[in-house]
Amino acid sequence: MLAVREALTLAQSKGLDLVEVSPTARPPVCRIMDYGKFKYEQNRRARKARKKQHQMQLKEIKMRPKIEGHDYNFKLEHAREFLEGRDKVKLTVTFRGREIAHQEIGHRLIQKVIASLADISTVESPPRSEGRTLTSVLMPKQKSTPKAESRDSVPAPAARTAAPAARTASPATRVETGSKE
Repeated sequence: MLAVREALTLAQSKGLDLVEVSPTARPPVCRIMDYGKFKYEQNRRARKARKKQHQMQLKEIKMRPKIEGHDYNFKLEHAREFLEGRDKVKLTVTFRGREIAHQEIGHRLIQKVIASLADISTVESPPRSEGRTLTSVLMPKQKSTPKAESRDSVPAPAARTAAPAARTASPATRVETGSKE
């Protein structure tokens, strides 16, 4: 614990800044650091986190009830690629003319696709009929991350207890020196 003036002179002698970390704590906690470098590192970490994020898109696979085997496999592989790329897939079966009288063919087709992609996807919305179309939405299965499992198994560090002498009403400020890297 140092007085504010002492902390400022110490920071200036080292060519660094005195930054208030926790203003609500009693006494307030300050740190001696290079503030410009700190802000740069913080922005860099935020950019890296944004770069790793994936914006999920909805991709549509359109089919007809009388689809041939090769066409079905081709569309199935595209749906698999989309799901592996962490995108949602909307399956659409369109009926034309008198095909609407045999909607069970479309239902069987969508159920066949859902069963074929069950290893990498889950059904977000089950097949439902809207006019002359039959639609269903699949979403990729969540990947189990080994980081989350290992983080849960590590015990939490013991909580720090403040000494009763540190709770004095003096105009002193607690100062942390060094960087947390």
